[in-house]
Parts: sequence; structure tokens; C-alpha cells
Amino acid sequence: MSAPLLEVDGLRMHFFTKAGVVKAVDDVSFRLERGKILGLVGESGSGKSMTGYSILGLVDAPGRIVAGRIALNGRDLTRLDEAAWRGLRGNRVAMIFQDPMMTLNPVLRIDTQMVEAVRAHHDVSREQALDRCREVLGRVGIASPDERLRAYPHQFSGGMRQRVAIAIALLNKPDLIIADEPTTALDVTIQGQILFEMQNLCRESGTGLIWITHDLSVVAGLADDVCVMYAGRVVESGSVDEILDRPLHPYTRGLLESVPSRNERGRPLRQIAGMTPSLLRLGEACAFRDRCSQAQPDCAAAPASSVPSAGRTLRCLHPASP
Repeated sequence: MSAPLLEVDGLRMHFFTKAGVVKAVDDVSFRLERGKILGLVGESGSGKSMTGYSILGLVDAPGRIVAGRIALNGRDLTRLDEAAWRGLRGNRVAMIFQDPMMTLNPVLRIDTQMVEAVRAHHDVSREQALDRCREVLGRVGIASPDERLRAYPHQFSGGMRQRVAIAIALLNKPDLIIADEPTTALDVTIQGQILFEMQNLCRESGTGLIWITHDLSVVAGLADDVCVMYAGRVVESGSVDEILDRPLHPYTRGLLESVPSRNERGRPLRQIAGMTPSLLRLGEACAFRDRCSQAQPDCAAAPASSVPSAGRTLRCLHPASP
């Protein structure tokens, strides 16, 4: 068996604030094989994006990684200095942000930004870099690439800017791409095209993809495996078919039942009662206890991660029936 592309083991990333310690990522572990797609799913504030930022070393003070290991191709990323990160980000590891203006510089033309992204990591001519830019713009559905390359970000619509940001992530054919809900602002046709291209990229090049989202319909058609996060922890993980067809954790089941298409016509939409707890005051109990219909007195102690079957993990003392 070859080593996985990415191994995250016991990752803990906390913010140290005046109000207390915010455990944004608390004991998260998963593996990602080459050419596979992992969906990170959960409500806002569940720790999905902060897990992605931690993998890329993009956590600033007062946050820091306090424990755990992140290994890319066997290399521990938690030990890299800033010079090593500069050679890695945008080259072997890329991120697609939810807001494209976190990627694009508003005062530079698109060609300047894309050519710089290529030549920062490869010794090629400007023309060779431009050829690569035209190719990736076409892959994300941007017509007339020469005209678009001469434009500035403010001359694009929001959806077009996002497609350019996705193209920049693809420029150097990275080993790992982390995508933080990048298709939220795109229409359904373009979203489908980009998801198809991302799947092809992973299959053809062996690139691993972590897709961060709250949209279970996207995960169902895109991912190979799923990690469901709640209050900074992975509460359930496994293959996409097992998680969506046979959820065990009450939170996972609640997310699936909240999807409108799963509700009977004419009936009120189902929803998970209550609100996500404050990460400052989680305590020792199961974080989902106050919202869970299956909670018991022994849920006053946070459950450890278990392995109910091969390839699955679960963090629950009273799982739902499969």
C-alpha cells in the first residue's frame, strides 16, 4: 500500500483570546489518497474552513496549532518555516477561497497575476506561462481568454472572478487543492462544469481535493469520502455512499433531513433544533447533547472516536439505527 497523499492526525488549532481559549479545531484526523476527493461538511462555525487554513499554514495570531501532525507526501507541514511555505503554497498546495478577492489583486491585470503565479515556481518564458493561463481559463468555462487576461478584476462579475480564482489554483497542477465553498456564487450550469473539471483533474493527475461545503447535494455528486464536522470535531466519516445512505450520528441524520428534497410535499421543513454551542464554553459533555433527540445521561462525557466498521469513524455513544 502506498502512503496517502495527506494525513491529518490529532490536529488541534486554538485561538487564545481575552475571553478564553476557542477550540476551533479539536482532535481532527483523516486521510486523503491521491486522486480522491474528500468532502468536509457541517454548519457555519463547525471548524471546516479553519481545518483547511491549518493545513495550509494560514492561521495567524491569536490562533495557533497546539497539537497534531499534518503530513503531505510524508512531509510534516507543521514544521515548515515561512520560506518553505512560499515554495509550497500555490505550487504543490493551492487553496480556492469562498471570496475570490482574497485571491485577486484589484489593481493588477489578470494576466499579470496569473503569469506571476506560474513564474514564481517554474522557470518558463512569459509566452509559455500565458499558454498555460489560456488553457486553465478555458477549463473553467471562460471564453475569449486573451481578452479576459487583459482585464482587471473589477471588470468581471462575481461569478467570473471566482472562475479566475479557481483557474489560478489549477495553474501549477498542485498535489493538493483545498476548496472553501468556491462555487456558492456560481449559477448551476457553471457549477456543474467546474465540478466535472475538478473530478477529471483529480482522476487524471492524482491531485487530492478537499471540498469544504455545507451543500450535501454537491458532496453527493463530487466526493469519494465525507467528514462531518461539528463544534471543531469530526463526528462521523466514511465513504460518501455510506454516510449519505446510512448515517449513524444524529447530527449527520439531522443535516440530511434538513435537505428540502427529502421532505414530503406540503409538510414543514425539518430542522435541527437549537443553535451551535459557543466554542468558548463546550465543557466536557458531548457538544451536540443539547440539540440531540437521542441524548442520554452518559452524554455528559464527550465520546471518543470509534470505528463502527471498516473505513468509518463515529463520535457518538447512542448512534442512530442504520
